[in-house]
Amino acid sequence: MITVTDDTFRLAEVFTISRGSRTEARVVTVKISHRGHTGWGECVPYARYGETLESVRAQIESLPNDISRAELQEALPAGAARNAVDCALWDLAAKQAGKRVWELAGLPVPGPETTAFTLSLDTPEAMRAAAARHAHRPILKIKLGTPDDMPRLEAVRAGAPKPKIIVDANEGWCVDVYQELAPHLLRLGVALVEQPMPAAADQILREIARPLPVCADESCHDRASLADLRGKYDMINIKLDKTGGLTEALALRDLARAEGYGVMVGCMVGSSLAMAPAVLVAQGAAFTDLDGPLLLAEDRENPLRYDAGQVYPPDAALWG
Repeated sequence: MITVTDDTFRLAEVFTISRGSRTEARVVTVKISHRGHTGWGECVPYARYGETLESVRAQIESLPNDISRAELQEALPAGAARNAVDCALWDLAAKQAGKRVWELAGLPVPGPETTAFTLSLDTPEAMRAAAARHAHRPILKIKLGTPDDMPRLEAVRAGAPKPKIIVDANEGWCVDVYQELAPHLLRLGVALVEQPMPAAADQILREIARPLPVCADESCHDRASLADLRGKYDMINIKLDKTGGLTEALALRDLARAEGYGVMVGCMVGSSLAMAPAVLVAQGAAFTDLDGPLLLAEDRENPLRYDAGQVYPPDAALWG
């Protein structure tokens, strides 16, 4: 039996990217029950990809209750709806077998991964203050994506001199802005830049210098995306809400590495239930960005454990 509900989690503070601001995370929760066992999954519908809470629920509710993971890959396209169901089916299978998901998937026992902490887009003064509050963390991810980002970059580095920095433009720059900022990104010790330009206009990345690694986010969803990324990107950001679940995320990770891409594992703003399967994908990734629960004012029961710089694998009481 597949049950679908909407859940809302308050954010600890307003979260802003180049596309807008939010004060809460609205997610879809999937529960799949069979013979006394229940598997759980979560997804975050994303308007950028034409998804709404209603459309994702409709996709999930169209599925037969006895669908298998293999059948699911054909029944729904890569996206949030398939992700929640896929992860719930993995959780259900683990509970039925009395094993952990990584055992079923043939993966090594997972360990903690160093994760980035995200600073949302704001004024330079506010971003400097936020950077100073989190200067003890090993990696800070900065949300940018406007023509006036240079003061923000300088402010964050002044507030947090030591952490490694990742910049995420969320498709917000044009080629001129990117080329103007790139030398300064290097000067300020930025380790990589995510999706500097819109996915529909990223062909120019084949023609210009990339002085620091460029990571595909909106341009990369599943394995079918990889063919168009050659010569444009150095890394890919794997998010389960884009791949359509753990099944495809693991396959994408392995193929991307085989084709020479660096791997980053990221997330939408969701609860620990959404991050839990992604922790398995993030094992050994060049960069992990699974800080969603750290941005919330409330979370699931039995949440993921975080310390100042790491996220730990889930307990079975949460998922997997």
